[in-house]
Order: sequence, then structure tokens, then C-alpha cells
Amino acid sequence: MRFRPLAALSVAAVSVVLLAGCTGSADPAETETEAADSSALCDAQLDAGAASDAVKAEGPVGEPPTVSFSAPLEIKEMETSVLVEGDGDRVSEGDYVNVAFVGLDAETATEMGAIGYVEGEMPVQQIGAQTGIGQFLGCATVGTRVAVALPADDASGTAAQVYVMDLLEIVPSAAWGEEQEPVEGMPTVELDESGAPTVTLPEGDAPTEYQLAVLKEGDGDTVAEGDNVEVQYQGVSWDTGEVFDQSWGRGPTAFPTTAVVKGFGDALVGQKVGSQVIAVLPPAVAYGEGEINEQDLVGQTLVFVIDILDIKPAATP
Repeated sequence: MRFRPLAALSVAAVSVVLLAGCTGSADPAETETEAADSSALCDAQLDAGAASDAVKAEGPVGEPPTVSFSAPLEIKEMETSVLVEGDGDRVSEGDYVNVAFVGLDAETATEMGAIGYVEGEMPVQQIGAQTGIGQFLGCATVGTRVAVALPADDASGTAAQVYVMDLLEIVPSAAWGEEQEPVEGMPTVELDESGAPTVTLPEGDAPTEYQLAVLKEGDGDTVAEGDNVEVQYQGVSWDTGEVFDQSWGRGPTAFPTTAVVKGFGDALVGQKVGSQVIAVLPPAVAYGEGEINEQDLVGQTLVFVIDILDIKPAATP
């Protein structure tokens, strides 16, 4: 029996409401577009049915529930029932969220696994009318719990399954801190509407010393060495002027400050959540000295723009 991963759920979901008529480029249309996005996300949620209504889950949202139903559970089509309606903020199209869920075999009611109930265990997910979680949760509020019934998929050989999914929180996708004065001689940064950066490098040779500047100063907790930090980032090679890696387009990502190159980790420690920083890393604090190699970034001076979105304190021994 295979545990259907969340990525596969979006492929399996078939009840999709497509956006229509959302061209709005002028300012007056922006509100209409947002309303259309919200409506489409609400409409995308699957209907409840006999199978999903038969699922019960005990325990608070945010903790692994005790799930029960009479097995075998006959599931003819995908269904979603709201078990608990949350009292938090309502999600919108394109929001990044943290979810947790437990899966069970519909034939035997045997639990197959749970994920997301341990902090940092599961990557953030982007919710939308055309994604699996969008069709399961719709425009739910934070704190909502739903039951999802999925029929067998003969093409993949996956048996009928039941999921109970909790919507834990909406994750900010960009730094929100107060803008700071730019530092002379540092690369400059322009942000698009989503917060994604475009870096412009100053003329001249790459600096030989590590440089760090705060572009936005946040108001959250301060990052400590070893913290698991949730960020958006973009990396630009000073040598080529090209972006070599970024989370923008994929969504926020989390890792310990000690799990990245020294200059990147140093740029995070001591900063507040909500901040955006820019760091210039000479090879010694990046991927090492040596002949410049575009494949592994050895010998290159790198520029990172980092939005610090959340921190998860390091585990205590």
C-alpha cells in the first residue's frame, strides 16, 4: 500500500474551477481580480458526500487526530467534509500555508502515516484553485480541519484512501519590515509586487571582504545560531550577473543556519524575523577559493538577498 504524497494529490484532484476574465492590469481592476481569485478558491472546494461525512476525527487541530469510520468505506468520487471550522484568517489564492494530515486505508481503516504535526517536518504549500489542497480546503480559515475521501486510482494502483487535513497557518511570503537606507557601494535591490527581488550590481571588481546590509528591519524574534529559519532568498553570481538559485517561484524554505555556507548563515544570525538582508560573499565564506566554476560556484563571489519569515528554535539536547 502506498501513501499518496501531497504532490500527487494535486495530480489526482479533478474538480477544478478555472479562473476566467481576470485580466486586470489597471488599478481599478486589482480589487475585482482579488475578488475573482477568492471566489474561485472558495468554489474549488470539493463537495461533501456520504464517504467524507462518515469520517470522524477526535483531538485538537494541530495535533494528530484519532480518525474513525466504518470500514470498508465505499468511495465513488473525491469528497471533502469540514470537520472543524477554524476561527483564524481566511486563505486567499496563492497564499503559502502550513498543513498537516494523516492518511488511512479506506478498506481497513489502518493508518498509513501522518506528516506536518512536527514543526518543520513538511515544506510549506501554495494554495490555489488548481492545487490539491486548494480543492480540499477551498478558502478555509486557519484552524480548519477537513476529511478527504479519495477513490481508488487504477492507473497508479493506489487503493481508496481517507485523509484528515489541518490548516495550521498562513506563512508570509516576503519580508514586511521597515525599509532602511541603502548602503553606498552595495548592490541595489528592486522588488516586484510579490516581493521578489532584482539585484543590480555596482560597476567594478567584486569586493574581497564580506559585506552585509539590512534592507528592511523586522519586528519579530531574533535569529540565533542553529535556529531553523524559514526564508525566501535569491542568489546572484557577481562574476556572471545571473541568478543561480532562488526560492521565489517555489515558495519559502526552511533550514538551520548551520546547514548553509558560512556567509549565508552569518547573514541570518542576529537579524529579526520580518527583515530583509543583502550579503556579499567572497569565495572564502561561500563555496571556496579556486578556479571559477559555474557548476559548483567555486571561486565565485555571491550576492544573496534573504527575506527572514520565521524561526524555529534549535532542538535542545
